[in-house]
Amino acid sequence: MTKTPIASQASNLEQAVLERYQAGAKAAEASLCCPTEYEGQYLEILPDEILEKDYGCGDPSRYVSPGETVVDLGSGAGKICYILSQKVGSSGRVIGVDFNDEMLKLARKYQPEIASKVGYDNVRFVKGKIQDLALDLDKVQAWLTANPIGTIEQVSAFETECDRLRREHPLVADNSVDVVVSNCVLNLVRPQDKTQLFQELYRVLKRGGRVVISDIVCDEDPTPEMIADPTLWSGCLSGAFREDTFLKMFEEAGFYGIEILSRQAEPWQVINGIEFRSVTVRAFKGKEGECWERNQAVIYKGPWKQVRDDDGHVYHRGQPMAVCDKTFQILTRSTSPYVNDLIPILPHTDIPLEEATPFDCKRSSIRNPQETKGANYRETKTNDAPVCGDGTGCC
Repeated sequence: MTKTPIASQASNLEQAVLERYQAGAKAAEASLCCPTEYEGQYLEILPDEILEKDYGCGDPSRYVSPGETVVDLGSGAGKICYILSQKVGSSGRVIGVDFNDEMLKLARKYQPEIASKVGYDNVRFVKGKIQDLALDLDKVQAWLTANPIGTIEQVSAFETECDRLRREHPLVADNSVDVVVSNCVLNLVRPQDKTQLFQELYRVLKRGGRVVISDIVCDEDPTPEMIADPTLWSGCLSGAFREDTFLKMFEEAGFYGIEILSRQAEPWQVINGIEFRSVTVRAFKGKEGECWERNQAVIYKGPWKQVRDDDGHVYHRGQPMAVCDKTFQILTRSTSPYVNDLIPILPHTDIPLEEATPFDCKRSSIRNPQETKGANYRETKTNDAPVCGDGTGCC
């Protein structure tokens, strides 16, 4: 029996995905859907054709706010993009990225109609691969039309042009996006491209930006036979991440605050004893940078005795733990995933950043109150309010 070369197998899988979703743009295919509830008020203006031919397994749009710039990976028929359009409002912006011409055609078909209904047009659909968000494939196609490839030398020229386009005319620029969402798409990317995919998610986000990803995961690795099956792959099954590996991919790409927002209790499908279900995960960008001492601390509220963050800092319940300014901002800003679990402790006298000294961020130590208040702090305060009974006291 002759084995199919790995490169050829991967190419076959990618082609199977493209063909299946091209067909799904022309006729609804129920087997591509994982039952999902969306916020109904945002669906009312959408045409039935978009609702019927959009395939997903979750609703990442729930976690997007007004005024944000959002990229939707594998935007398909455009349902999530048009929901996002309403949520981010006229001051926000939505970019849908897809590789499938049929899906892009369908999504763009209703753009003027939907823009008229909401009163603004803040959505743009672009052609690209989600694992290479810098390369504008419409520009690539225009170059190929003008420069057909017939020799090895012309292949080299093509590759040079692609590098130039990524550098000078990126489809999605570095550090330009508040949120990246996707709905059941990451599992369709070829195995050898998945590490690059997560790097691209990280690249396009602004510091403090986040990803909200709904996708299919499994509790055990699919068998080699399942992975080689184009039908199972294009059906969002055999390319699914093992659940723990999925979270690890975000961590390895540099994200922090990685959190499962929702997880399907019962599996969507079970094949060969392997359970496949939908999860929605959120993760943040921006833990890089220098560490400066400004005498700040945080107190972990509990209920765990102690917890450890993505950089290895340990927070003991009820103890004022010393942190650098960068970590303090990450932990306590209003959009932080940790903000409800920690109490911020600011120094009595502010230390301007330009006067701060380096902080050893590898340590996890308790902050002495005299560091926060100052060694010479001797203020005395008394409470002369009535003691209990009239609601103005402290007891």
